[in-house]
Amino acid sequence: MNQIKNRLSYIHFSLVLLSFQSNLLSKKLDQNPNLFEVYEAIVRVEVISEKGAGGRMMKSRSTGSGVIISNEGLIITNHHVAGNANRLSCRLHNGEEIMADLLGADAMTDLAVLKLRLDENNSNENLFQTATFGNSDKVEIGDICYAMGSPAGLSQSITRGIISNLAMISPFRTSFRLDGENVGELVRWLGHDAVIFPGNSGGPLVNQKGEIIGINEVGIGSLGGAIPSNLAKEVAAELTANGFVSRSWTGIECQPLIDPQGEGILVSGIIDGSPAQDAGLLPGDIIMIYAGKEVNAKIPEDIPIFNQLAYGIKPGTEVKIVGTRKGKKKSWILKTDNREAAFAKEIEIRSWGITVRDFTRMSALENRRSDRNGVQVHTVGRGGPSYSAKPSLLPGDVIVRIGSKKIGCIQELVDESRKITLNQKKPVPKIVHFERNQAQLLTVVKIGPEPDESQPLEAWKPWLGLSTQVLTQELREALDVPLKFKGVRVTQVYPDTPAKKGGIKPGDLLFRIDGQIIAASRPEDSEVFGNMIKQYRTDASIRIEGFRENKPLSLKINLSKRPPPKNELPKLKDKTFEFTVREIAFSDRVRERLDNNSSGLIVENVEPAGWAALAGLQQGDLLLEVDGKSLGSVLQFSKILQKLILERAQRITVFVRRGIHTLFLELQPDWDNSKI
Repeated sequence: MNQIKNRLSYIHFSLVLLSFQSNLLSKKLDQNPNLFEVYEAIVRVEVISEKGAGGRMMKSRSTGSGVIISNEGLIITNHHVAGNANRLSCRLHNGEEIMADLLGADAMTDLAVLKLRLDENNSNENLFQTATFGNSDKVEIGDICYAMGSPAGLSQSITRGIISNLAMISPFRTSFRLDGENVGELVRWLGHDAVIFPGNSGGPLVNQKGEIIGINEVGIGSLGGAIPSNLAKEVAAELTANGFVSRSWTGIECQPLIDPQGEGILVSGIIDGSPAQDAGLLPGDIIMIYAGKEVNAKIPEDIPIFNQLAYGIKPGTEVKIVGTRKGKKKSWILKTDNREAAFAKEIEIRSWGITVRDFTRMSALENRRSDRNGVQVHTVGRGGPSYSAKPSLLPGDVIVRIGSKKIGCIQELVDESRKITLNQKKPVPKIVHFERNQAQLLTVVKIGPEPDESQPLEAWKPWLGLSTQVLTQELREALDVPLKFKGVRVTQVYPDTPAKKGGIKPGDLLFRIDGQIIAASRPEDSEVFGNMIKQYRTDASIRIEGFRENKPLSLKINLSKRPPPKNELPKLKDKTFEFTVREIAFSDRVRERLDNNSSGLIVENVEPAGWAALAGLQQGDLLLEVDGKSLGSVLQFSKILQKLILERAQRITVFVRRGIHTLFLELQPDWDNSKI
């Protein structure tokens, strides 16, 4: 609890500090029109993204910052803000909301470029200002800088500081990884003390001329780290043109020299099967000249400079390397190869209950595989087909065959799964060959649709329509009821029920049914009264005797059929939006005080991180309308939903009641045909 209070206090203090600094800087903006122009170029980026977890692609909503860098509506931000986005919306300085598309993202530099959908903006006015890049190589320690962005999803803000470091890196080589890439391989941050908060990521670091000198990426203690503008400008141009950054791969891994008096850069490792191995390089070699340029690394901060040179050469280029081996001069000719991403895109396979990835060159090497064939399991859903198999599939396993069909990639797995499940109403058991480390294993996975959750219908039973509590000894003494009487006290009488029609009221004490004693005197006897009622026919008449306000009570009650309980009502489990609805039960009407004319469907379950959950739908909501159409039954809802799915509707509005409140929610699905 103290940790929560401290965290809330920190957030409150941070926001107060942010507000105070913004007020101080408002005068600066008025005095410096260049800063004001950049300030108006800031956008708040709202992101819906997916990440594999528990055998599903889990949706999440987040916010970050960006800055407009061209009149065409190009925005630069961080990869960790928008690089895995399914949907992007940008809020401009004037409050205008415009959807955006991801043109490309680069995990190695943590940069991404978005493009505003200006054709969808109905206004003819020029709604945005643009910012320009400055030269980060001219930045000096002590220079005044301004960090701009939208912290914590708030509107635009600006804080002031100075440049404190020109080559800041993480002290640990693997501490900052994105999609399997080590950001520190290429990036040396501009360190500064302009206060930044979560949500500032992707916003610009600006000099006094109003030029972008960096893109804010991290906060480490009281320091912020920004990607230098020269690197950001270069990467943004390539992402805009191609959607990706083309880089060379050599298989050389380097570290600073151990000998402080030496010159060059130390080769710490050579990847098997790489161009560097083919060229004859070995760990321990020292590189002094690479592609005609002298290289040197005495401290870890020097390594990104070499990597920028090595990765930046066009793939397929022959590179001459000059250096030494055990003190003797040596040279090598190396032909660079194309560098692929560390990880392939993760995909959900619903009929298996898993998320999977194809192998890239690097992921195959990391897993010590001789080729890229097979599909690697990333996450497994508990209770799903793959989890229930014996043995279960586990993260890291590689699916190589289904029956006699070899599986080389995700598309082959998807195609084969579709063949297996075509027109099937029940799961189909299939032998699956998979590899775990060096072991080759077999299992049987029941691939396909989940079996119907058919629950046996209870036989029609008589029903009274009330709730009771046991008359314990303590209650009888408190109510001055003779201890010889046993029975129950009525706590609630439901409307339009036999009990209500027969005249039973809350507070009545019931002792006998047709002369038979209600033998309930302890809390554990709570089922005695109900079980006695169940012994009758559904149309029987019974005589109930007891007390009302200490006076004898005798009532004749005509029983009726019990309303269907929740588990017997029609329901629909929708896999597209990942939620379950059912028709309204009698208990729902009582709990929510709904009259018999009230229509709608009860939301019985909402899967975490699904499209319904992301829209804000909650378990227990009463679903009243979908796209303006009232709902009366599950069958009607199913027809409406199927039509919307076939039409690939981009926005689906639902109207719900939540307690005494009503609200409109918007489902915004991402139609991915590969999910089966």
